[in-house]
Amino acid sequence: MTLSPHGKPFIKEKINDTEIDGNTNSFEKTPKDPTPKFDFSITRPTIPKSPGIYIMKNINGHIIYIGKAKNLKKRVESYFLNTRKHDWKTAKLVEKVKNIEFIVTDNEIEAFLLESNLIKKYKPLYNIELKDQQRYTYLKITHEKFPRLLVARRNRQGDFSNPYGDVYGPFVKGSSKYLTIGFLRKLFKIRICNSLPKKTCLEYHIGNCEGPCIKNVSEERYGQNISLLKSILEGRNNSVQDFISKLYSDMKKVSDEQKYEQAIDIRETIERFENLITDQKMDKIRKNHEDYVGIKKDYVNGLAYVMILNRTHGVISDGKKFEFELIGDNNFASFLFHYYSSVDNSKIPNTIYTNEDPESMEILEKSLERICKHKVIIKTVDKNFKDIEKTDLINLLERNLQIYFENKYEPGLLELKNNLNLRDIPLIIDCFDISNYGTTFAVGACTRFYNGKPYKKGYRRFKIKSIIKKQDDFAMINEIVYRRYHRMQNEVEITKNNYLQQSNDVSPDILDTLPNLIVVDGGKGQLSSANDALKRLGLKIPAIGLAKENEELFMIDIEEGLILPRNNSGLKILQHIRDEAHRFGLAYNIKLRKIDTT
Repeated sequence: MTLSPHGKPFIKEKINDTEIDGNTNSFEKTPKDPTPKFDFSITRPTIPKSPGIYIMKNINGHIIYIGKAKNLKKRVESYFLNTRKHDWKTAKLVEKVKNIEFIVTDNEIEAFLLESNLIKKYKPLYNIELKDQQRYTYLKITHEKFPRLLVARRNRQGDFSNPYGDVYGPFVKGSSKYLTIGFLRKLFKIRICNSLPKKTCLEYHIGNCEGPCIKNVSEERYGQNISLLKSILEGRNNSVQDFISKLYSDMKKVSDEQKYEQAIDIRETIERFENLITDQKMDKIRKNHEDYVGIKKDYVNGLAYVMILNRTHGVISDGKKFEFELIGDNNFASFLFHYYSSVDNSKIPNTIYTNEDPESMEILEKSLERICKHKVIIKTVDKNFKDIEKTDLINLLERNLQIYFENKYEPGLLELKNNLNLRDIPLIIDCFDISNYGTTFAVGACTRFYNGKPYKKGYRRFKIKSIIKKQDDFAMINEIVYRRYHRMQNEVEITKNNYLQQSNDVSPDILDTLPNLIVVDGGKGQLSSANDALKRLGLKIPAIGLAKENEELFMIDIEEGLILPRNNSGLKILQHIRDEAHRFGLAYNIKLRKIDTT
């Protein structure tokens, strides 16, 4: 880690790195942008189709707009395709965009909540400034002998005003909250008076209250109604579903009786409870401060990518991305210490959840405790972790890190990953081809591409040994594939996931790393021969055949071939590496023939 002259670490933050004053017009005074227009065609293949938020930045890296979407790809595409349909404000926004980043969520409601939190914090120039600080509606059941049902809203500090009680929510569609709460009070016979009077009120006489003020209902019976209401507000699926079914029946009944206003009341209540079924992890009511930290390491380039979600009072308020080089003693633990030592002590959380164990975890915890003067616990969330909500948040982090990682590389590789249903982005691709001249000269070639470009140190050529005076392309392919990776197995120890066994502080050489994808020049026969060689070696590497006639792709265990559009950037990478293998093999064949003639 690099330190400033004042001893503070320089950590490169990759997202949400600048807080913007929404009341200024500093962007309008920026000189005309001399850089080329934002090339959306490069970004387009990398946009996820998931729900989430998109963050638009200008040439200076300032956040100028934050938006949400049910489908990020469709929403972002709408800005840059059919631009003639934009009004002048949208056109002006698009003109200033130089970079777009994403945070995916599990559903649209989470995107709504996270978008609101980020807009509050960064005040982007082109977003509407929210004047009402009370953003979401909550319901409260008070801690009283005969509890009441009230509307409660959380302020910026995450606190609720008196009286004390159990809070439920948030309810993100809050326009008719009072109508809903009124219906719930009627349905469960909940009192509305601030204090118990000595005589009954109108609510009792019209059947909306059972009259605890005159001891007309016992505390036990009143409590049963409260318990049922709590189970529904807590979103227990069986209780909610049963309750919704009953409401649908009631709505139909009153509608048939032409009591349409009452039917509308019930319909809006149904909408509220259907919202409860959706997990709203972005805004749970908890009185604690937690951070969720995920890390993904790119050993080939010697980089680590980190994402941090800050959660205070149960609200995910921000998402930040960083990267650092895997050099020397730089590791996950050192990053965490430098990051938290550079923030305000009050922002160091009580609990930090991570997707893998930081090195020297106990020492790190004690070091952080010394800085912030309170206990800090670091917990690793793995497949055996019992808290489903926290596991989902860590999974969400890892999905965002994977998207961020993939966006660092050639967009065509992401298209290949999606079109071929690959587990990993094909960062390293090997291609095999046979070049023969009659039965006398037969050679094989293997070319290697890294990040969609030739990596010539990884090129290999082979004299065919097993096939003599016989032209058998299938057997030749089998031989060179076996020889290529058998040699690698002898030279280095390979882990189960087909990557090198290396210590965490060493970046493996691209030369010694098995590929993410193997391409064979030919059809099903050549592909089958290559796959047989891999099986003999005990390797599970995705392999495809590329037949030149129609540029058709063949895959193991899939009967039909796949034909990609001619302008597909992933196909162009495959064509390039295939042509390179052909050129490299032919050059070696010609060289051997020249030597033979002399």
